[in-house]
Amino acid sequence: MSAHAETAERIVAGGDVLVRELGALRRITLNRPQALNALTLDMAAAITARLRAWEDDAQVGVVLIDGAGERGFCAGGDLRALYDATRRGDLSLPERFWSTEYRLDVLIARYRKPVIALMDGMVMGGGVGLSAHAAHRVVTERSSIGMPEAGIGYFPDVGASYLLARAPGQAGTHLALTGCRIGAADAIYCGLADVHIPAERITDLPALLADCREAPGVRISLDRIAVPPPAGFLPAARPWIDVCYGAEEVEEIVGRLRASNVEGARAALATLQAISPTALKITLRNIRTAVTFTAVEQSFEQDFRLSLACIAEHDFVEGIRAAIIDKDRSPVWRPDKLEDVTPDIVNGYFRPRGSFELKFDN
Repeated sequence: MSAHAETAERIVAGGDVLVRELGALRRITLNRPQALNALTLDMAAAITARLRAWEDDAQVGVVLIDGAGERGFCAGGDLRALYDATRRGDLSLPERFWSTEYRLDVLIARYRKPVIALMDGMVMGGGVGLSAHAAHRVVTERSSIGMPEAGIGYFPDVGASYLLARAPGQAGTHLALTGCRIGAADAIYCGLADVHIPAERITDLPALLADCREAPGVRISLDRIAVPPPAGFLPAARPWIDVCYGAEEVEEIVGRLRASNVEGARAALATLQAISPTALKITLRNIRTAVTFTAVEQSFEQDFRLSLACIAEHDFVEGIRAAIIDKDRSPVWRPDKLEDVTPDIVNGYFRPRGSFELKFDN
């Protein structure tokens, strides 16, 4: 038993970002359970400041990031704030939010000390950015992970394309285009998670990690309470997924799904037919180009470029309105047909943004 196993964690900061410590462990908890721990600009800045302060602190061995409540780790970014800013004509808030969020995600990916992300409950959008790039990614039987952004006229950002492009076969393309939610086993299968721990054991994590100071010790501690997860659906679905999503154009993917007699393919087709045609095309191009990237930073740089383009165009703002503001679930896409989304339109989203580019020291 750890020397700290019977010692309570000490709270060092409260508010929307709760910070606790126990031995060599520093624990960051997203603390907006009423909003499924949706990430705000202030939260991203606060987490960044904590991680920077701990980088060279010899007393800090590992960092655990989790979410308050039992419903979710993080449901994504605060889309209402982005919508309200855009309606005011303030594009500086989205720019500051994404640059701060993406730099935080890369900081987590490159952190010199082990970061453990507890992906319990709902993990969507920005929650994937905070967790899936960590060194140790823990899922439970309650985990529900997805990147549903195309459904609101956006695209899977936060460097997700870098990970999904490296999932087995075309599984990542299926997840990116449909926004399909996956559980623990499929998250591990796709490279978004590492280890499955029963939800009833996650309260044991602080004590298990309190004396850890390096990656091997972290994994040994996690494996002590890990169990195999229930089987997922992706491995068995790979035959039709690989055939249908192996095309290089969204129109061809839709055609292959329509021609399939597999129930999963028909369900995927229905989903794609309701999604912004523009979002589908930029999502596919984003994940295809991510295959060629040699560092995750390249995906974040491209995601930033795409995000600035999306917030200035119709579909993303309209998607937020329909899903979150008016909640009528009836977005009007422009264009509303795949064939009307020309290569020139798609290219416009990927063009350089001059001084607004996000750059990392790779």
